[in-house]
Amino acid sequence: MKTLKHHPILGRHGRPIFVDVQSPSTGTPKPLAVFLHGYKGFKDWGVFAQMDEAFTDAGYVVLKFNFSHNGGTADQPIDFPDLEAFGQNTYTKELDDVQAVLDWAFEGGLDAAEVNLEDVTLIGHSRGGGIATLTAAADARVKRLVTWAAVSTLDRPIFQPGPALDAWKASGVTYIRNGRTLQDMPHFFSFYEDFQAHRSRLDVEAAARSLAIPHTIIHGDGDDAVPLAHAESLHQWSRNSTLHVLPGANHVFGGRHPWNEAALPEDFQRVLDWTLRPAGSGR
Repeated sequence: MKTLKHHPILGRHGRPIFVDVQSPSTGTPKPLAVFLHGYKGFKDWGVFAQMDEAFTDAGYVVLKFNFSHNGGTADQPIDFPDLEAFGQNTYTKELDDVQAVLDWAFEGGLDAAEVNLEDVTLIGHSRGGGIATLTAAADARVKRLVTWAAVSTLDRPIFQPGPALDAWKASGVTYIRNGRTLQDMPHFFSFYEDFQAHRSRLDVEAAARSLAIPHTIIHGDGDDAVPLAHAESLHQWSRNSTLHVLPGANHVFGGRHPWNEAALPEDFQRVLDWTLRPAGSGR
């Protein structure tokens, strides 16, 4: 087994992107799975820290990374010690981070004897699923898309005209409480400005409608963070998609942080089974 842990690559916005890679050492090229975490997430969150073995057992090289402005640091990649960086994050920075990671992989970052770069699956959870959808539509290097509890739009209620938006603009920052870490996490007004300036690039519906590659959509009908309607919309728009609905499953498919159990949650194991299943022919 070959592993790379917390390996820094330079992002396009002045901050490193920390990458993990795990690969079976077979000497033959294997498909690559690239995983994107979601909002207030990180590559080592809960069950995500323990899923690599499932991918390598299925014959994949698996690559996970922290977005450059997710709030982690080199010394503390878990949780959010750098709230200034978190506040500076934007959707387009996340898109640029994915491009930087793919460029690194395709330009010699991975062992050419072990990885088949003609067979790349992009996997995104929650907001990462929206970013993955946009990337897959724009980058021909991605040959299959899998979205877990993914958003069907990057528009947010606070982006709507009204007193909350006015107050955000006036102060330059708004905060969201992290119930797990008990941090008040900032979003600078540049987050909104970036969304407005790049609406066409950030249109998840248009991206999904343009997809021609296989798209596996997985969602729990007990998800109270991203309702099932998001998955149903993605399935309607993405013409080569397959929708799997997990009865009762929540937004993290039974996971939590930290996850100290020997076995993965039953719901999350089913997510992995569907993800690792060979892509079908569509609907």
